[in-house]
Amino acid sequence: MHDDHGPGEVSSIERAAIRKIATRLVPLVAAMFVVNFLDRTAISFAGPNGLTRDLGLTAAQFGFAAGIFFAGYILLEIPSNLALHRFGARRWLARIMVSWGIVSLLFTWVSGTSELYWLRFLLGVTEAGFFPGAILFLSLWVPARHRCHILGLFYIAQPLTIVIGAPVAAALIGMDGVFGLAGWRVMFLGVAIPAILLGLVTWFFLADAPAEARWLTAGERDWLTGELAKEDRSKAGEHGRHAGTALRDSRTWVFALIYFGLVYGLYALTFFLPTIIGGFESQFGSKFDVFQKGLITAVPYLPAAVATFLWTRPGRRGVHNWHVGLPALIGALSIPCALSMTTPTMTIAVITITACAIFAALPVFWTLPARYLSGAGAAAGIAFINMIGNIGGFAAPYITGAMKDATGSYQAPMFVVGGLLLLSAFLVMSIAAKSGPAIAGDNPLELTPYAK
Repeated sequence: MHDDHGPGEVSSIERAAIRKIATRLVPLVAAMFVVNFLDRTAISFAGPNGLTRDLGLTAAQFGFAAGIFFAGYILLEIPSNLALHRFGARRWLARIMVSWGIVSLLFTWVSGTSELYWLRFLLGVTEAGFFPGAILFLSLWVPARHRCHILGLFYIAQPLTIVIGAPVAAALIGMDGVFGLAGWRVMFLGVAIPAILLGLVTWFFLADAPAEARWLTAGERDWLTGELAKEDRSKAGEHGRHAGTALRDSRTWVFALIYFGLVYGLYALTFFLPTIIGGFESQFGSKFDVFQKGLITAVPYLPAAVATFLWTRPGRRGVHNWHVGLPALIGALSIPCALSMTTPTMTIAVITITACAIFAALPVFWTLPARYLSGAGAAAGIAFINMIGNIGGFAAPYITGAMKDATGSYQAPMFVVGGLLLLSAFLVMSIAAKSGPAIAGDNPLELTPYAK
């Protein structure tokens, strides 16, 4: 940063730089996230709309197919994020998108259970590293005091994926017979092509760091580069700078367990909500066509997007641990109650509360590890946390499906979801107890180290 800038001018440069990042960089990465999340969850729309019938899948087999994605994803999570750190976000994120788009396209012609399992596994392999890479990338663009808000804007893309994606998927499924394909196959075709196209856009548009962004002024580039370098130096010595150090830090493991509970709740909801809505006909006598079911599936996610935006807005008092713990607690209490409701409207209303809680907690959670990890340690630590969390992404659909087959109801598996969200709430508040109160101000979740 130039020395001749006065305080007012520096403040003006800061506001302009963050505004440009929020309006020019975040929308591209968020669009990538929309396509990413839609491709990985497309099976949830295909399942009750012909896929399970045509391939002869039980609930447990469908849950295994949904969950095996995360086995491939987990295997390459840390190596992929280290590769992003080495080769740069532009090349690596573009490579990820094009390769997962090609695999996603192959679902159009899947013909059996084993083939479905292998394609879901390969989809996880090709997608590995995208989400933690995007989190790492955005974290490296903004100082800590702006990170919660920027990650919140990014995370809004996830619930909006369902708001947009559920009706789009339903509309594509309704195009049964196009190209001689069943409706659910048309849907897979329609959601795969955008990933390939967006990957090509990413290659030509994305900048790896503020210093390379031509859409920032020289003063904005200097301010961001200087501020981020100063923040990086302030992280204690070599702590968190190397991959091994980050993985040995007890906080990394606690964060991973917290994230596991949040992700378990997210994917239990995401993969089985369309199926639960499909069961309204037998449970309540309600009749909906495919497009209506798509619209109903989208209902909880629009309020969730609004809740995410409001919960992550910067405030004068800063962000505290309870900004993660309270939503996790609300989700823990609400989701087991959803299936006890006596009408479709009441069921969706309670599920909406759960969706708001989970999505509000997730972006705030990601401000914790970024506060104390840097360099390769940040790449490895964030990837490790996401890897452990996504074991929940594998476990949630499989355990939910298996318990549904065993009990004939989704009630018991929803209590498991509630218990894990309760564990996440307890762990994040235990970090607060060990670390002392969060620092007020703009810095989100400023935690002091505790004993390892």
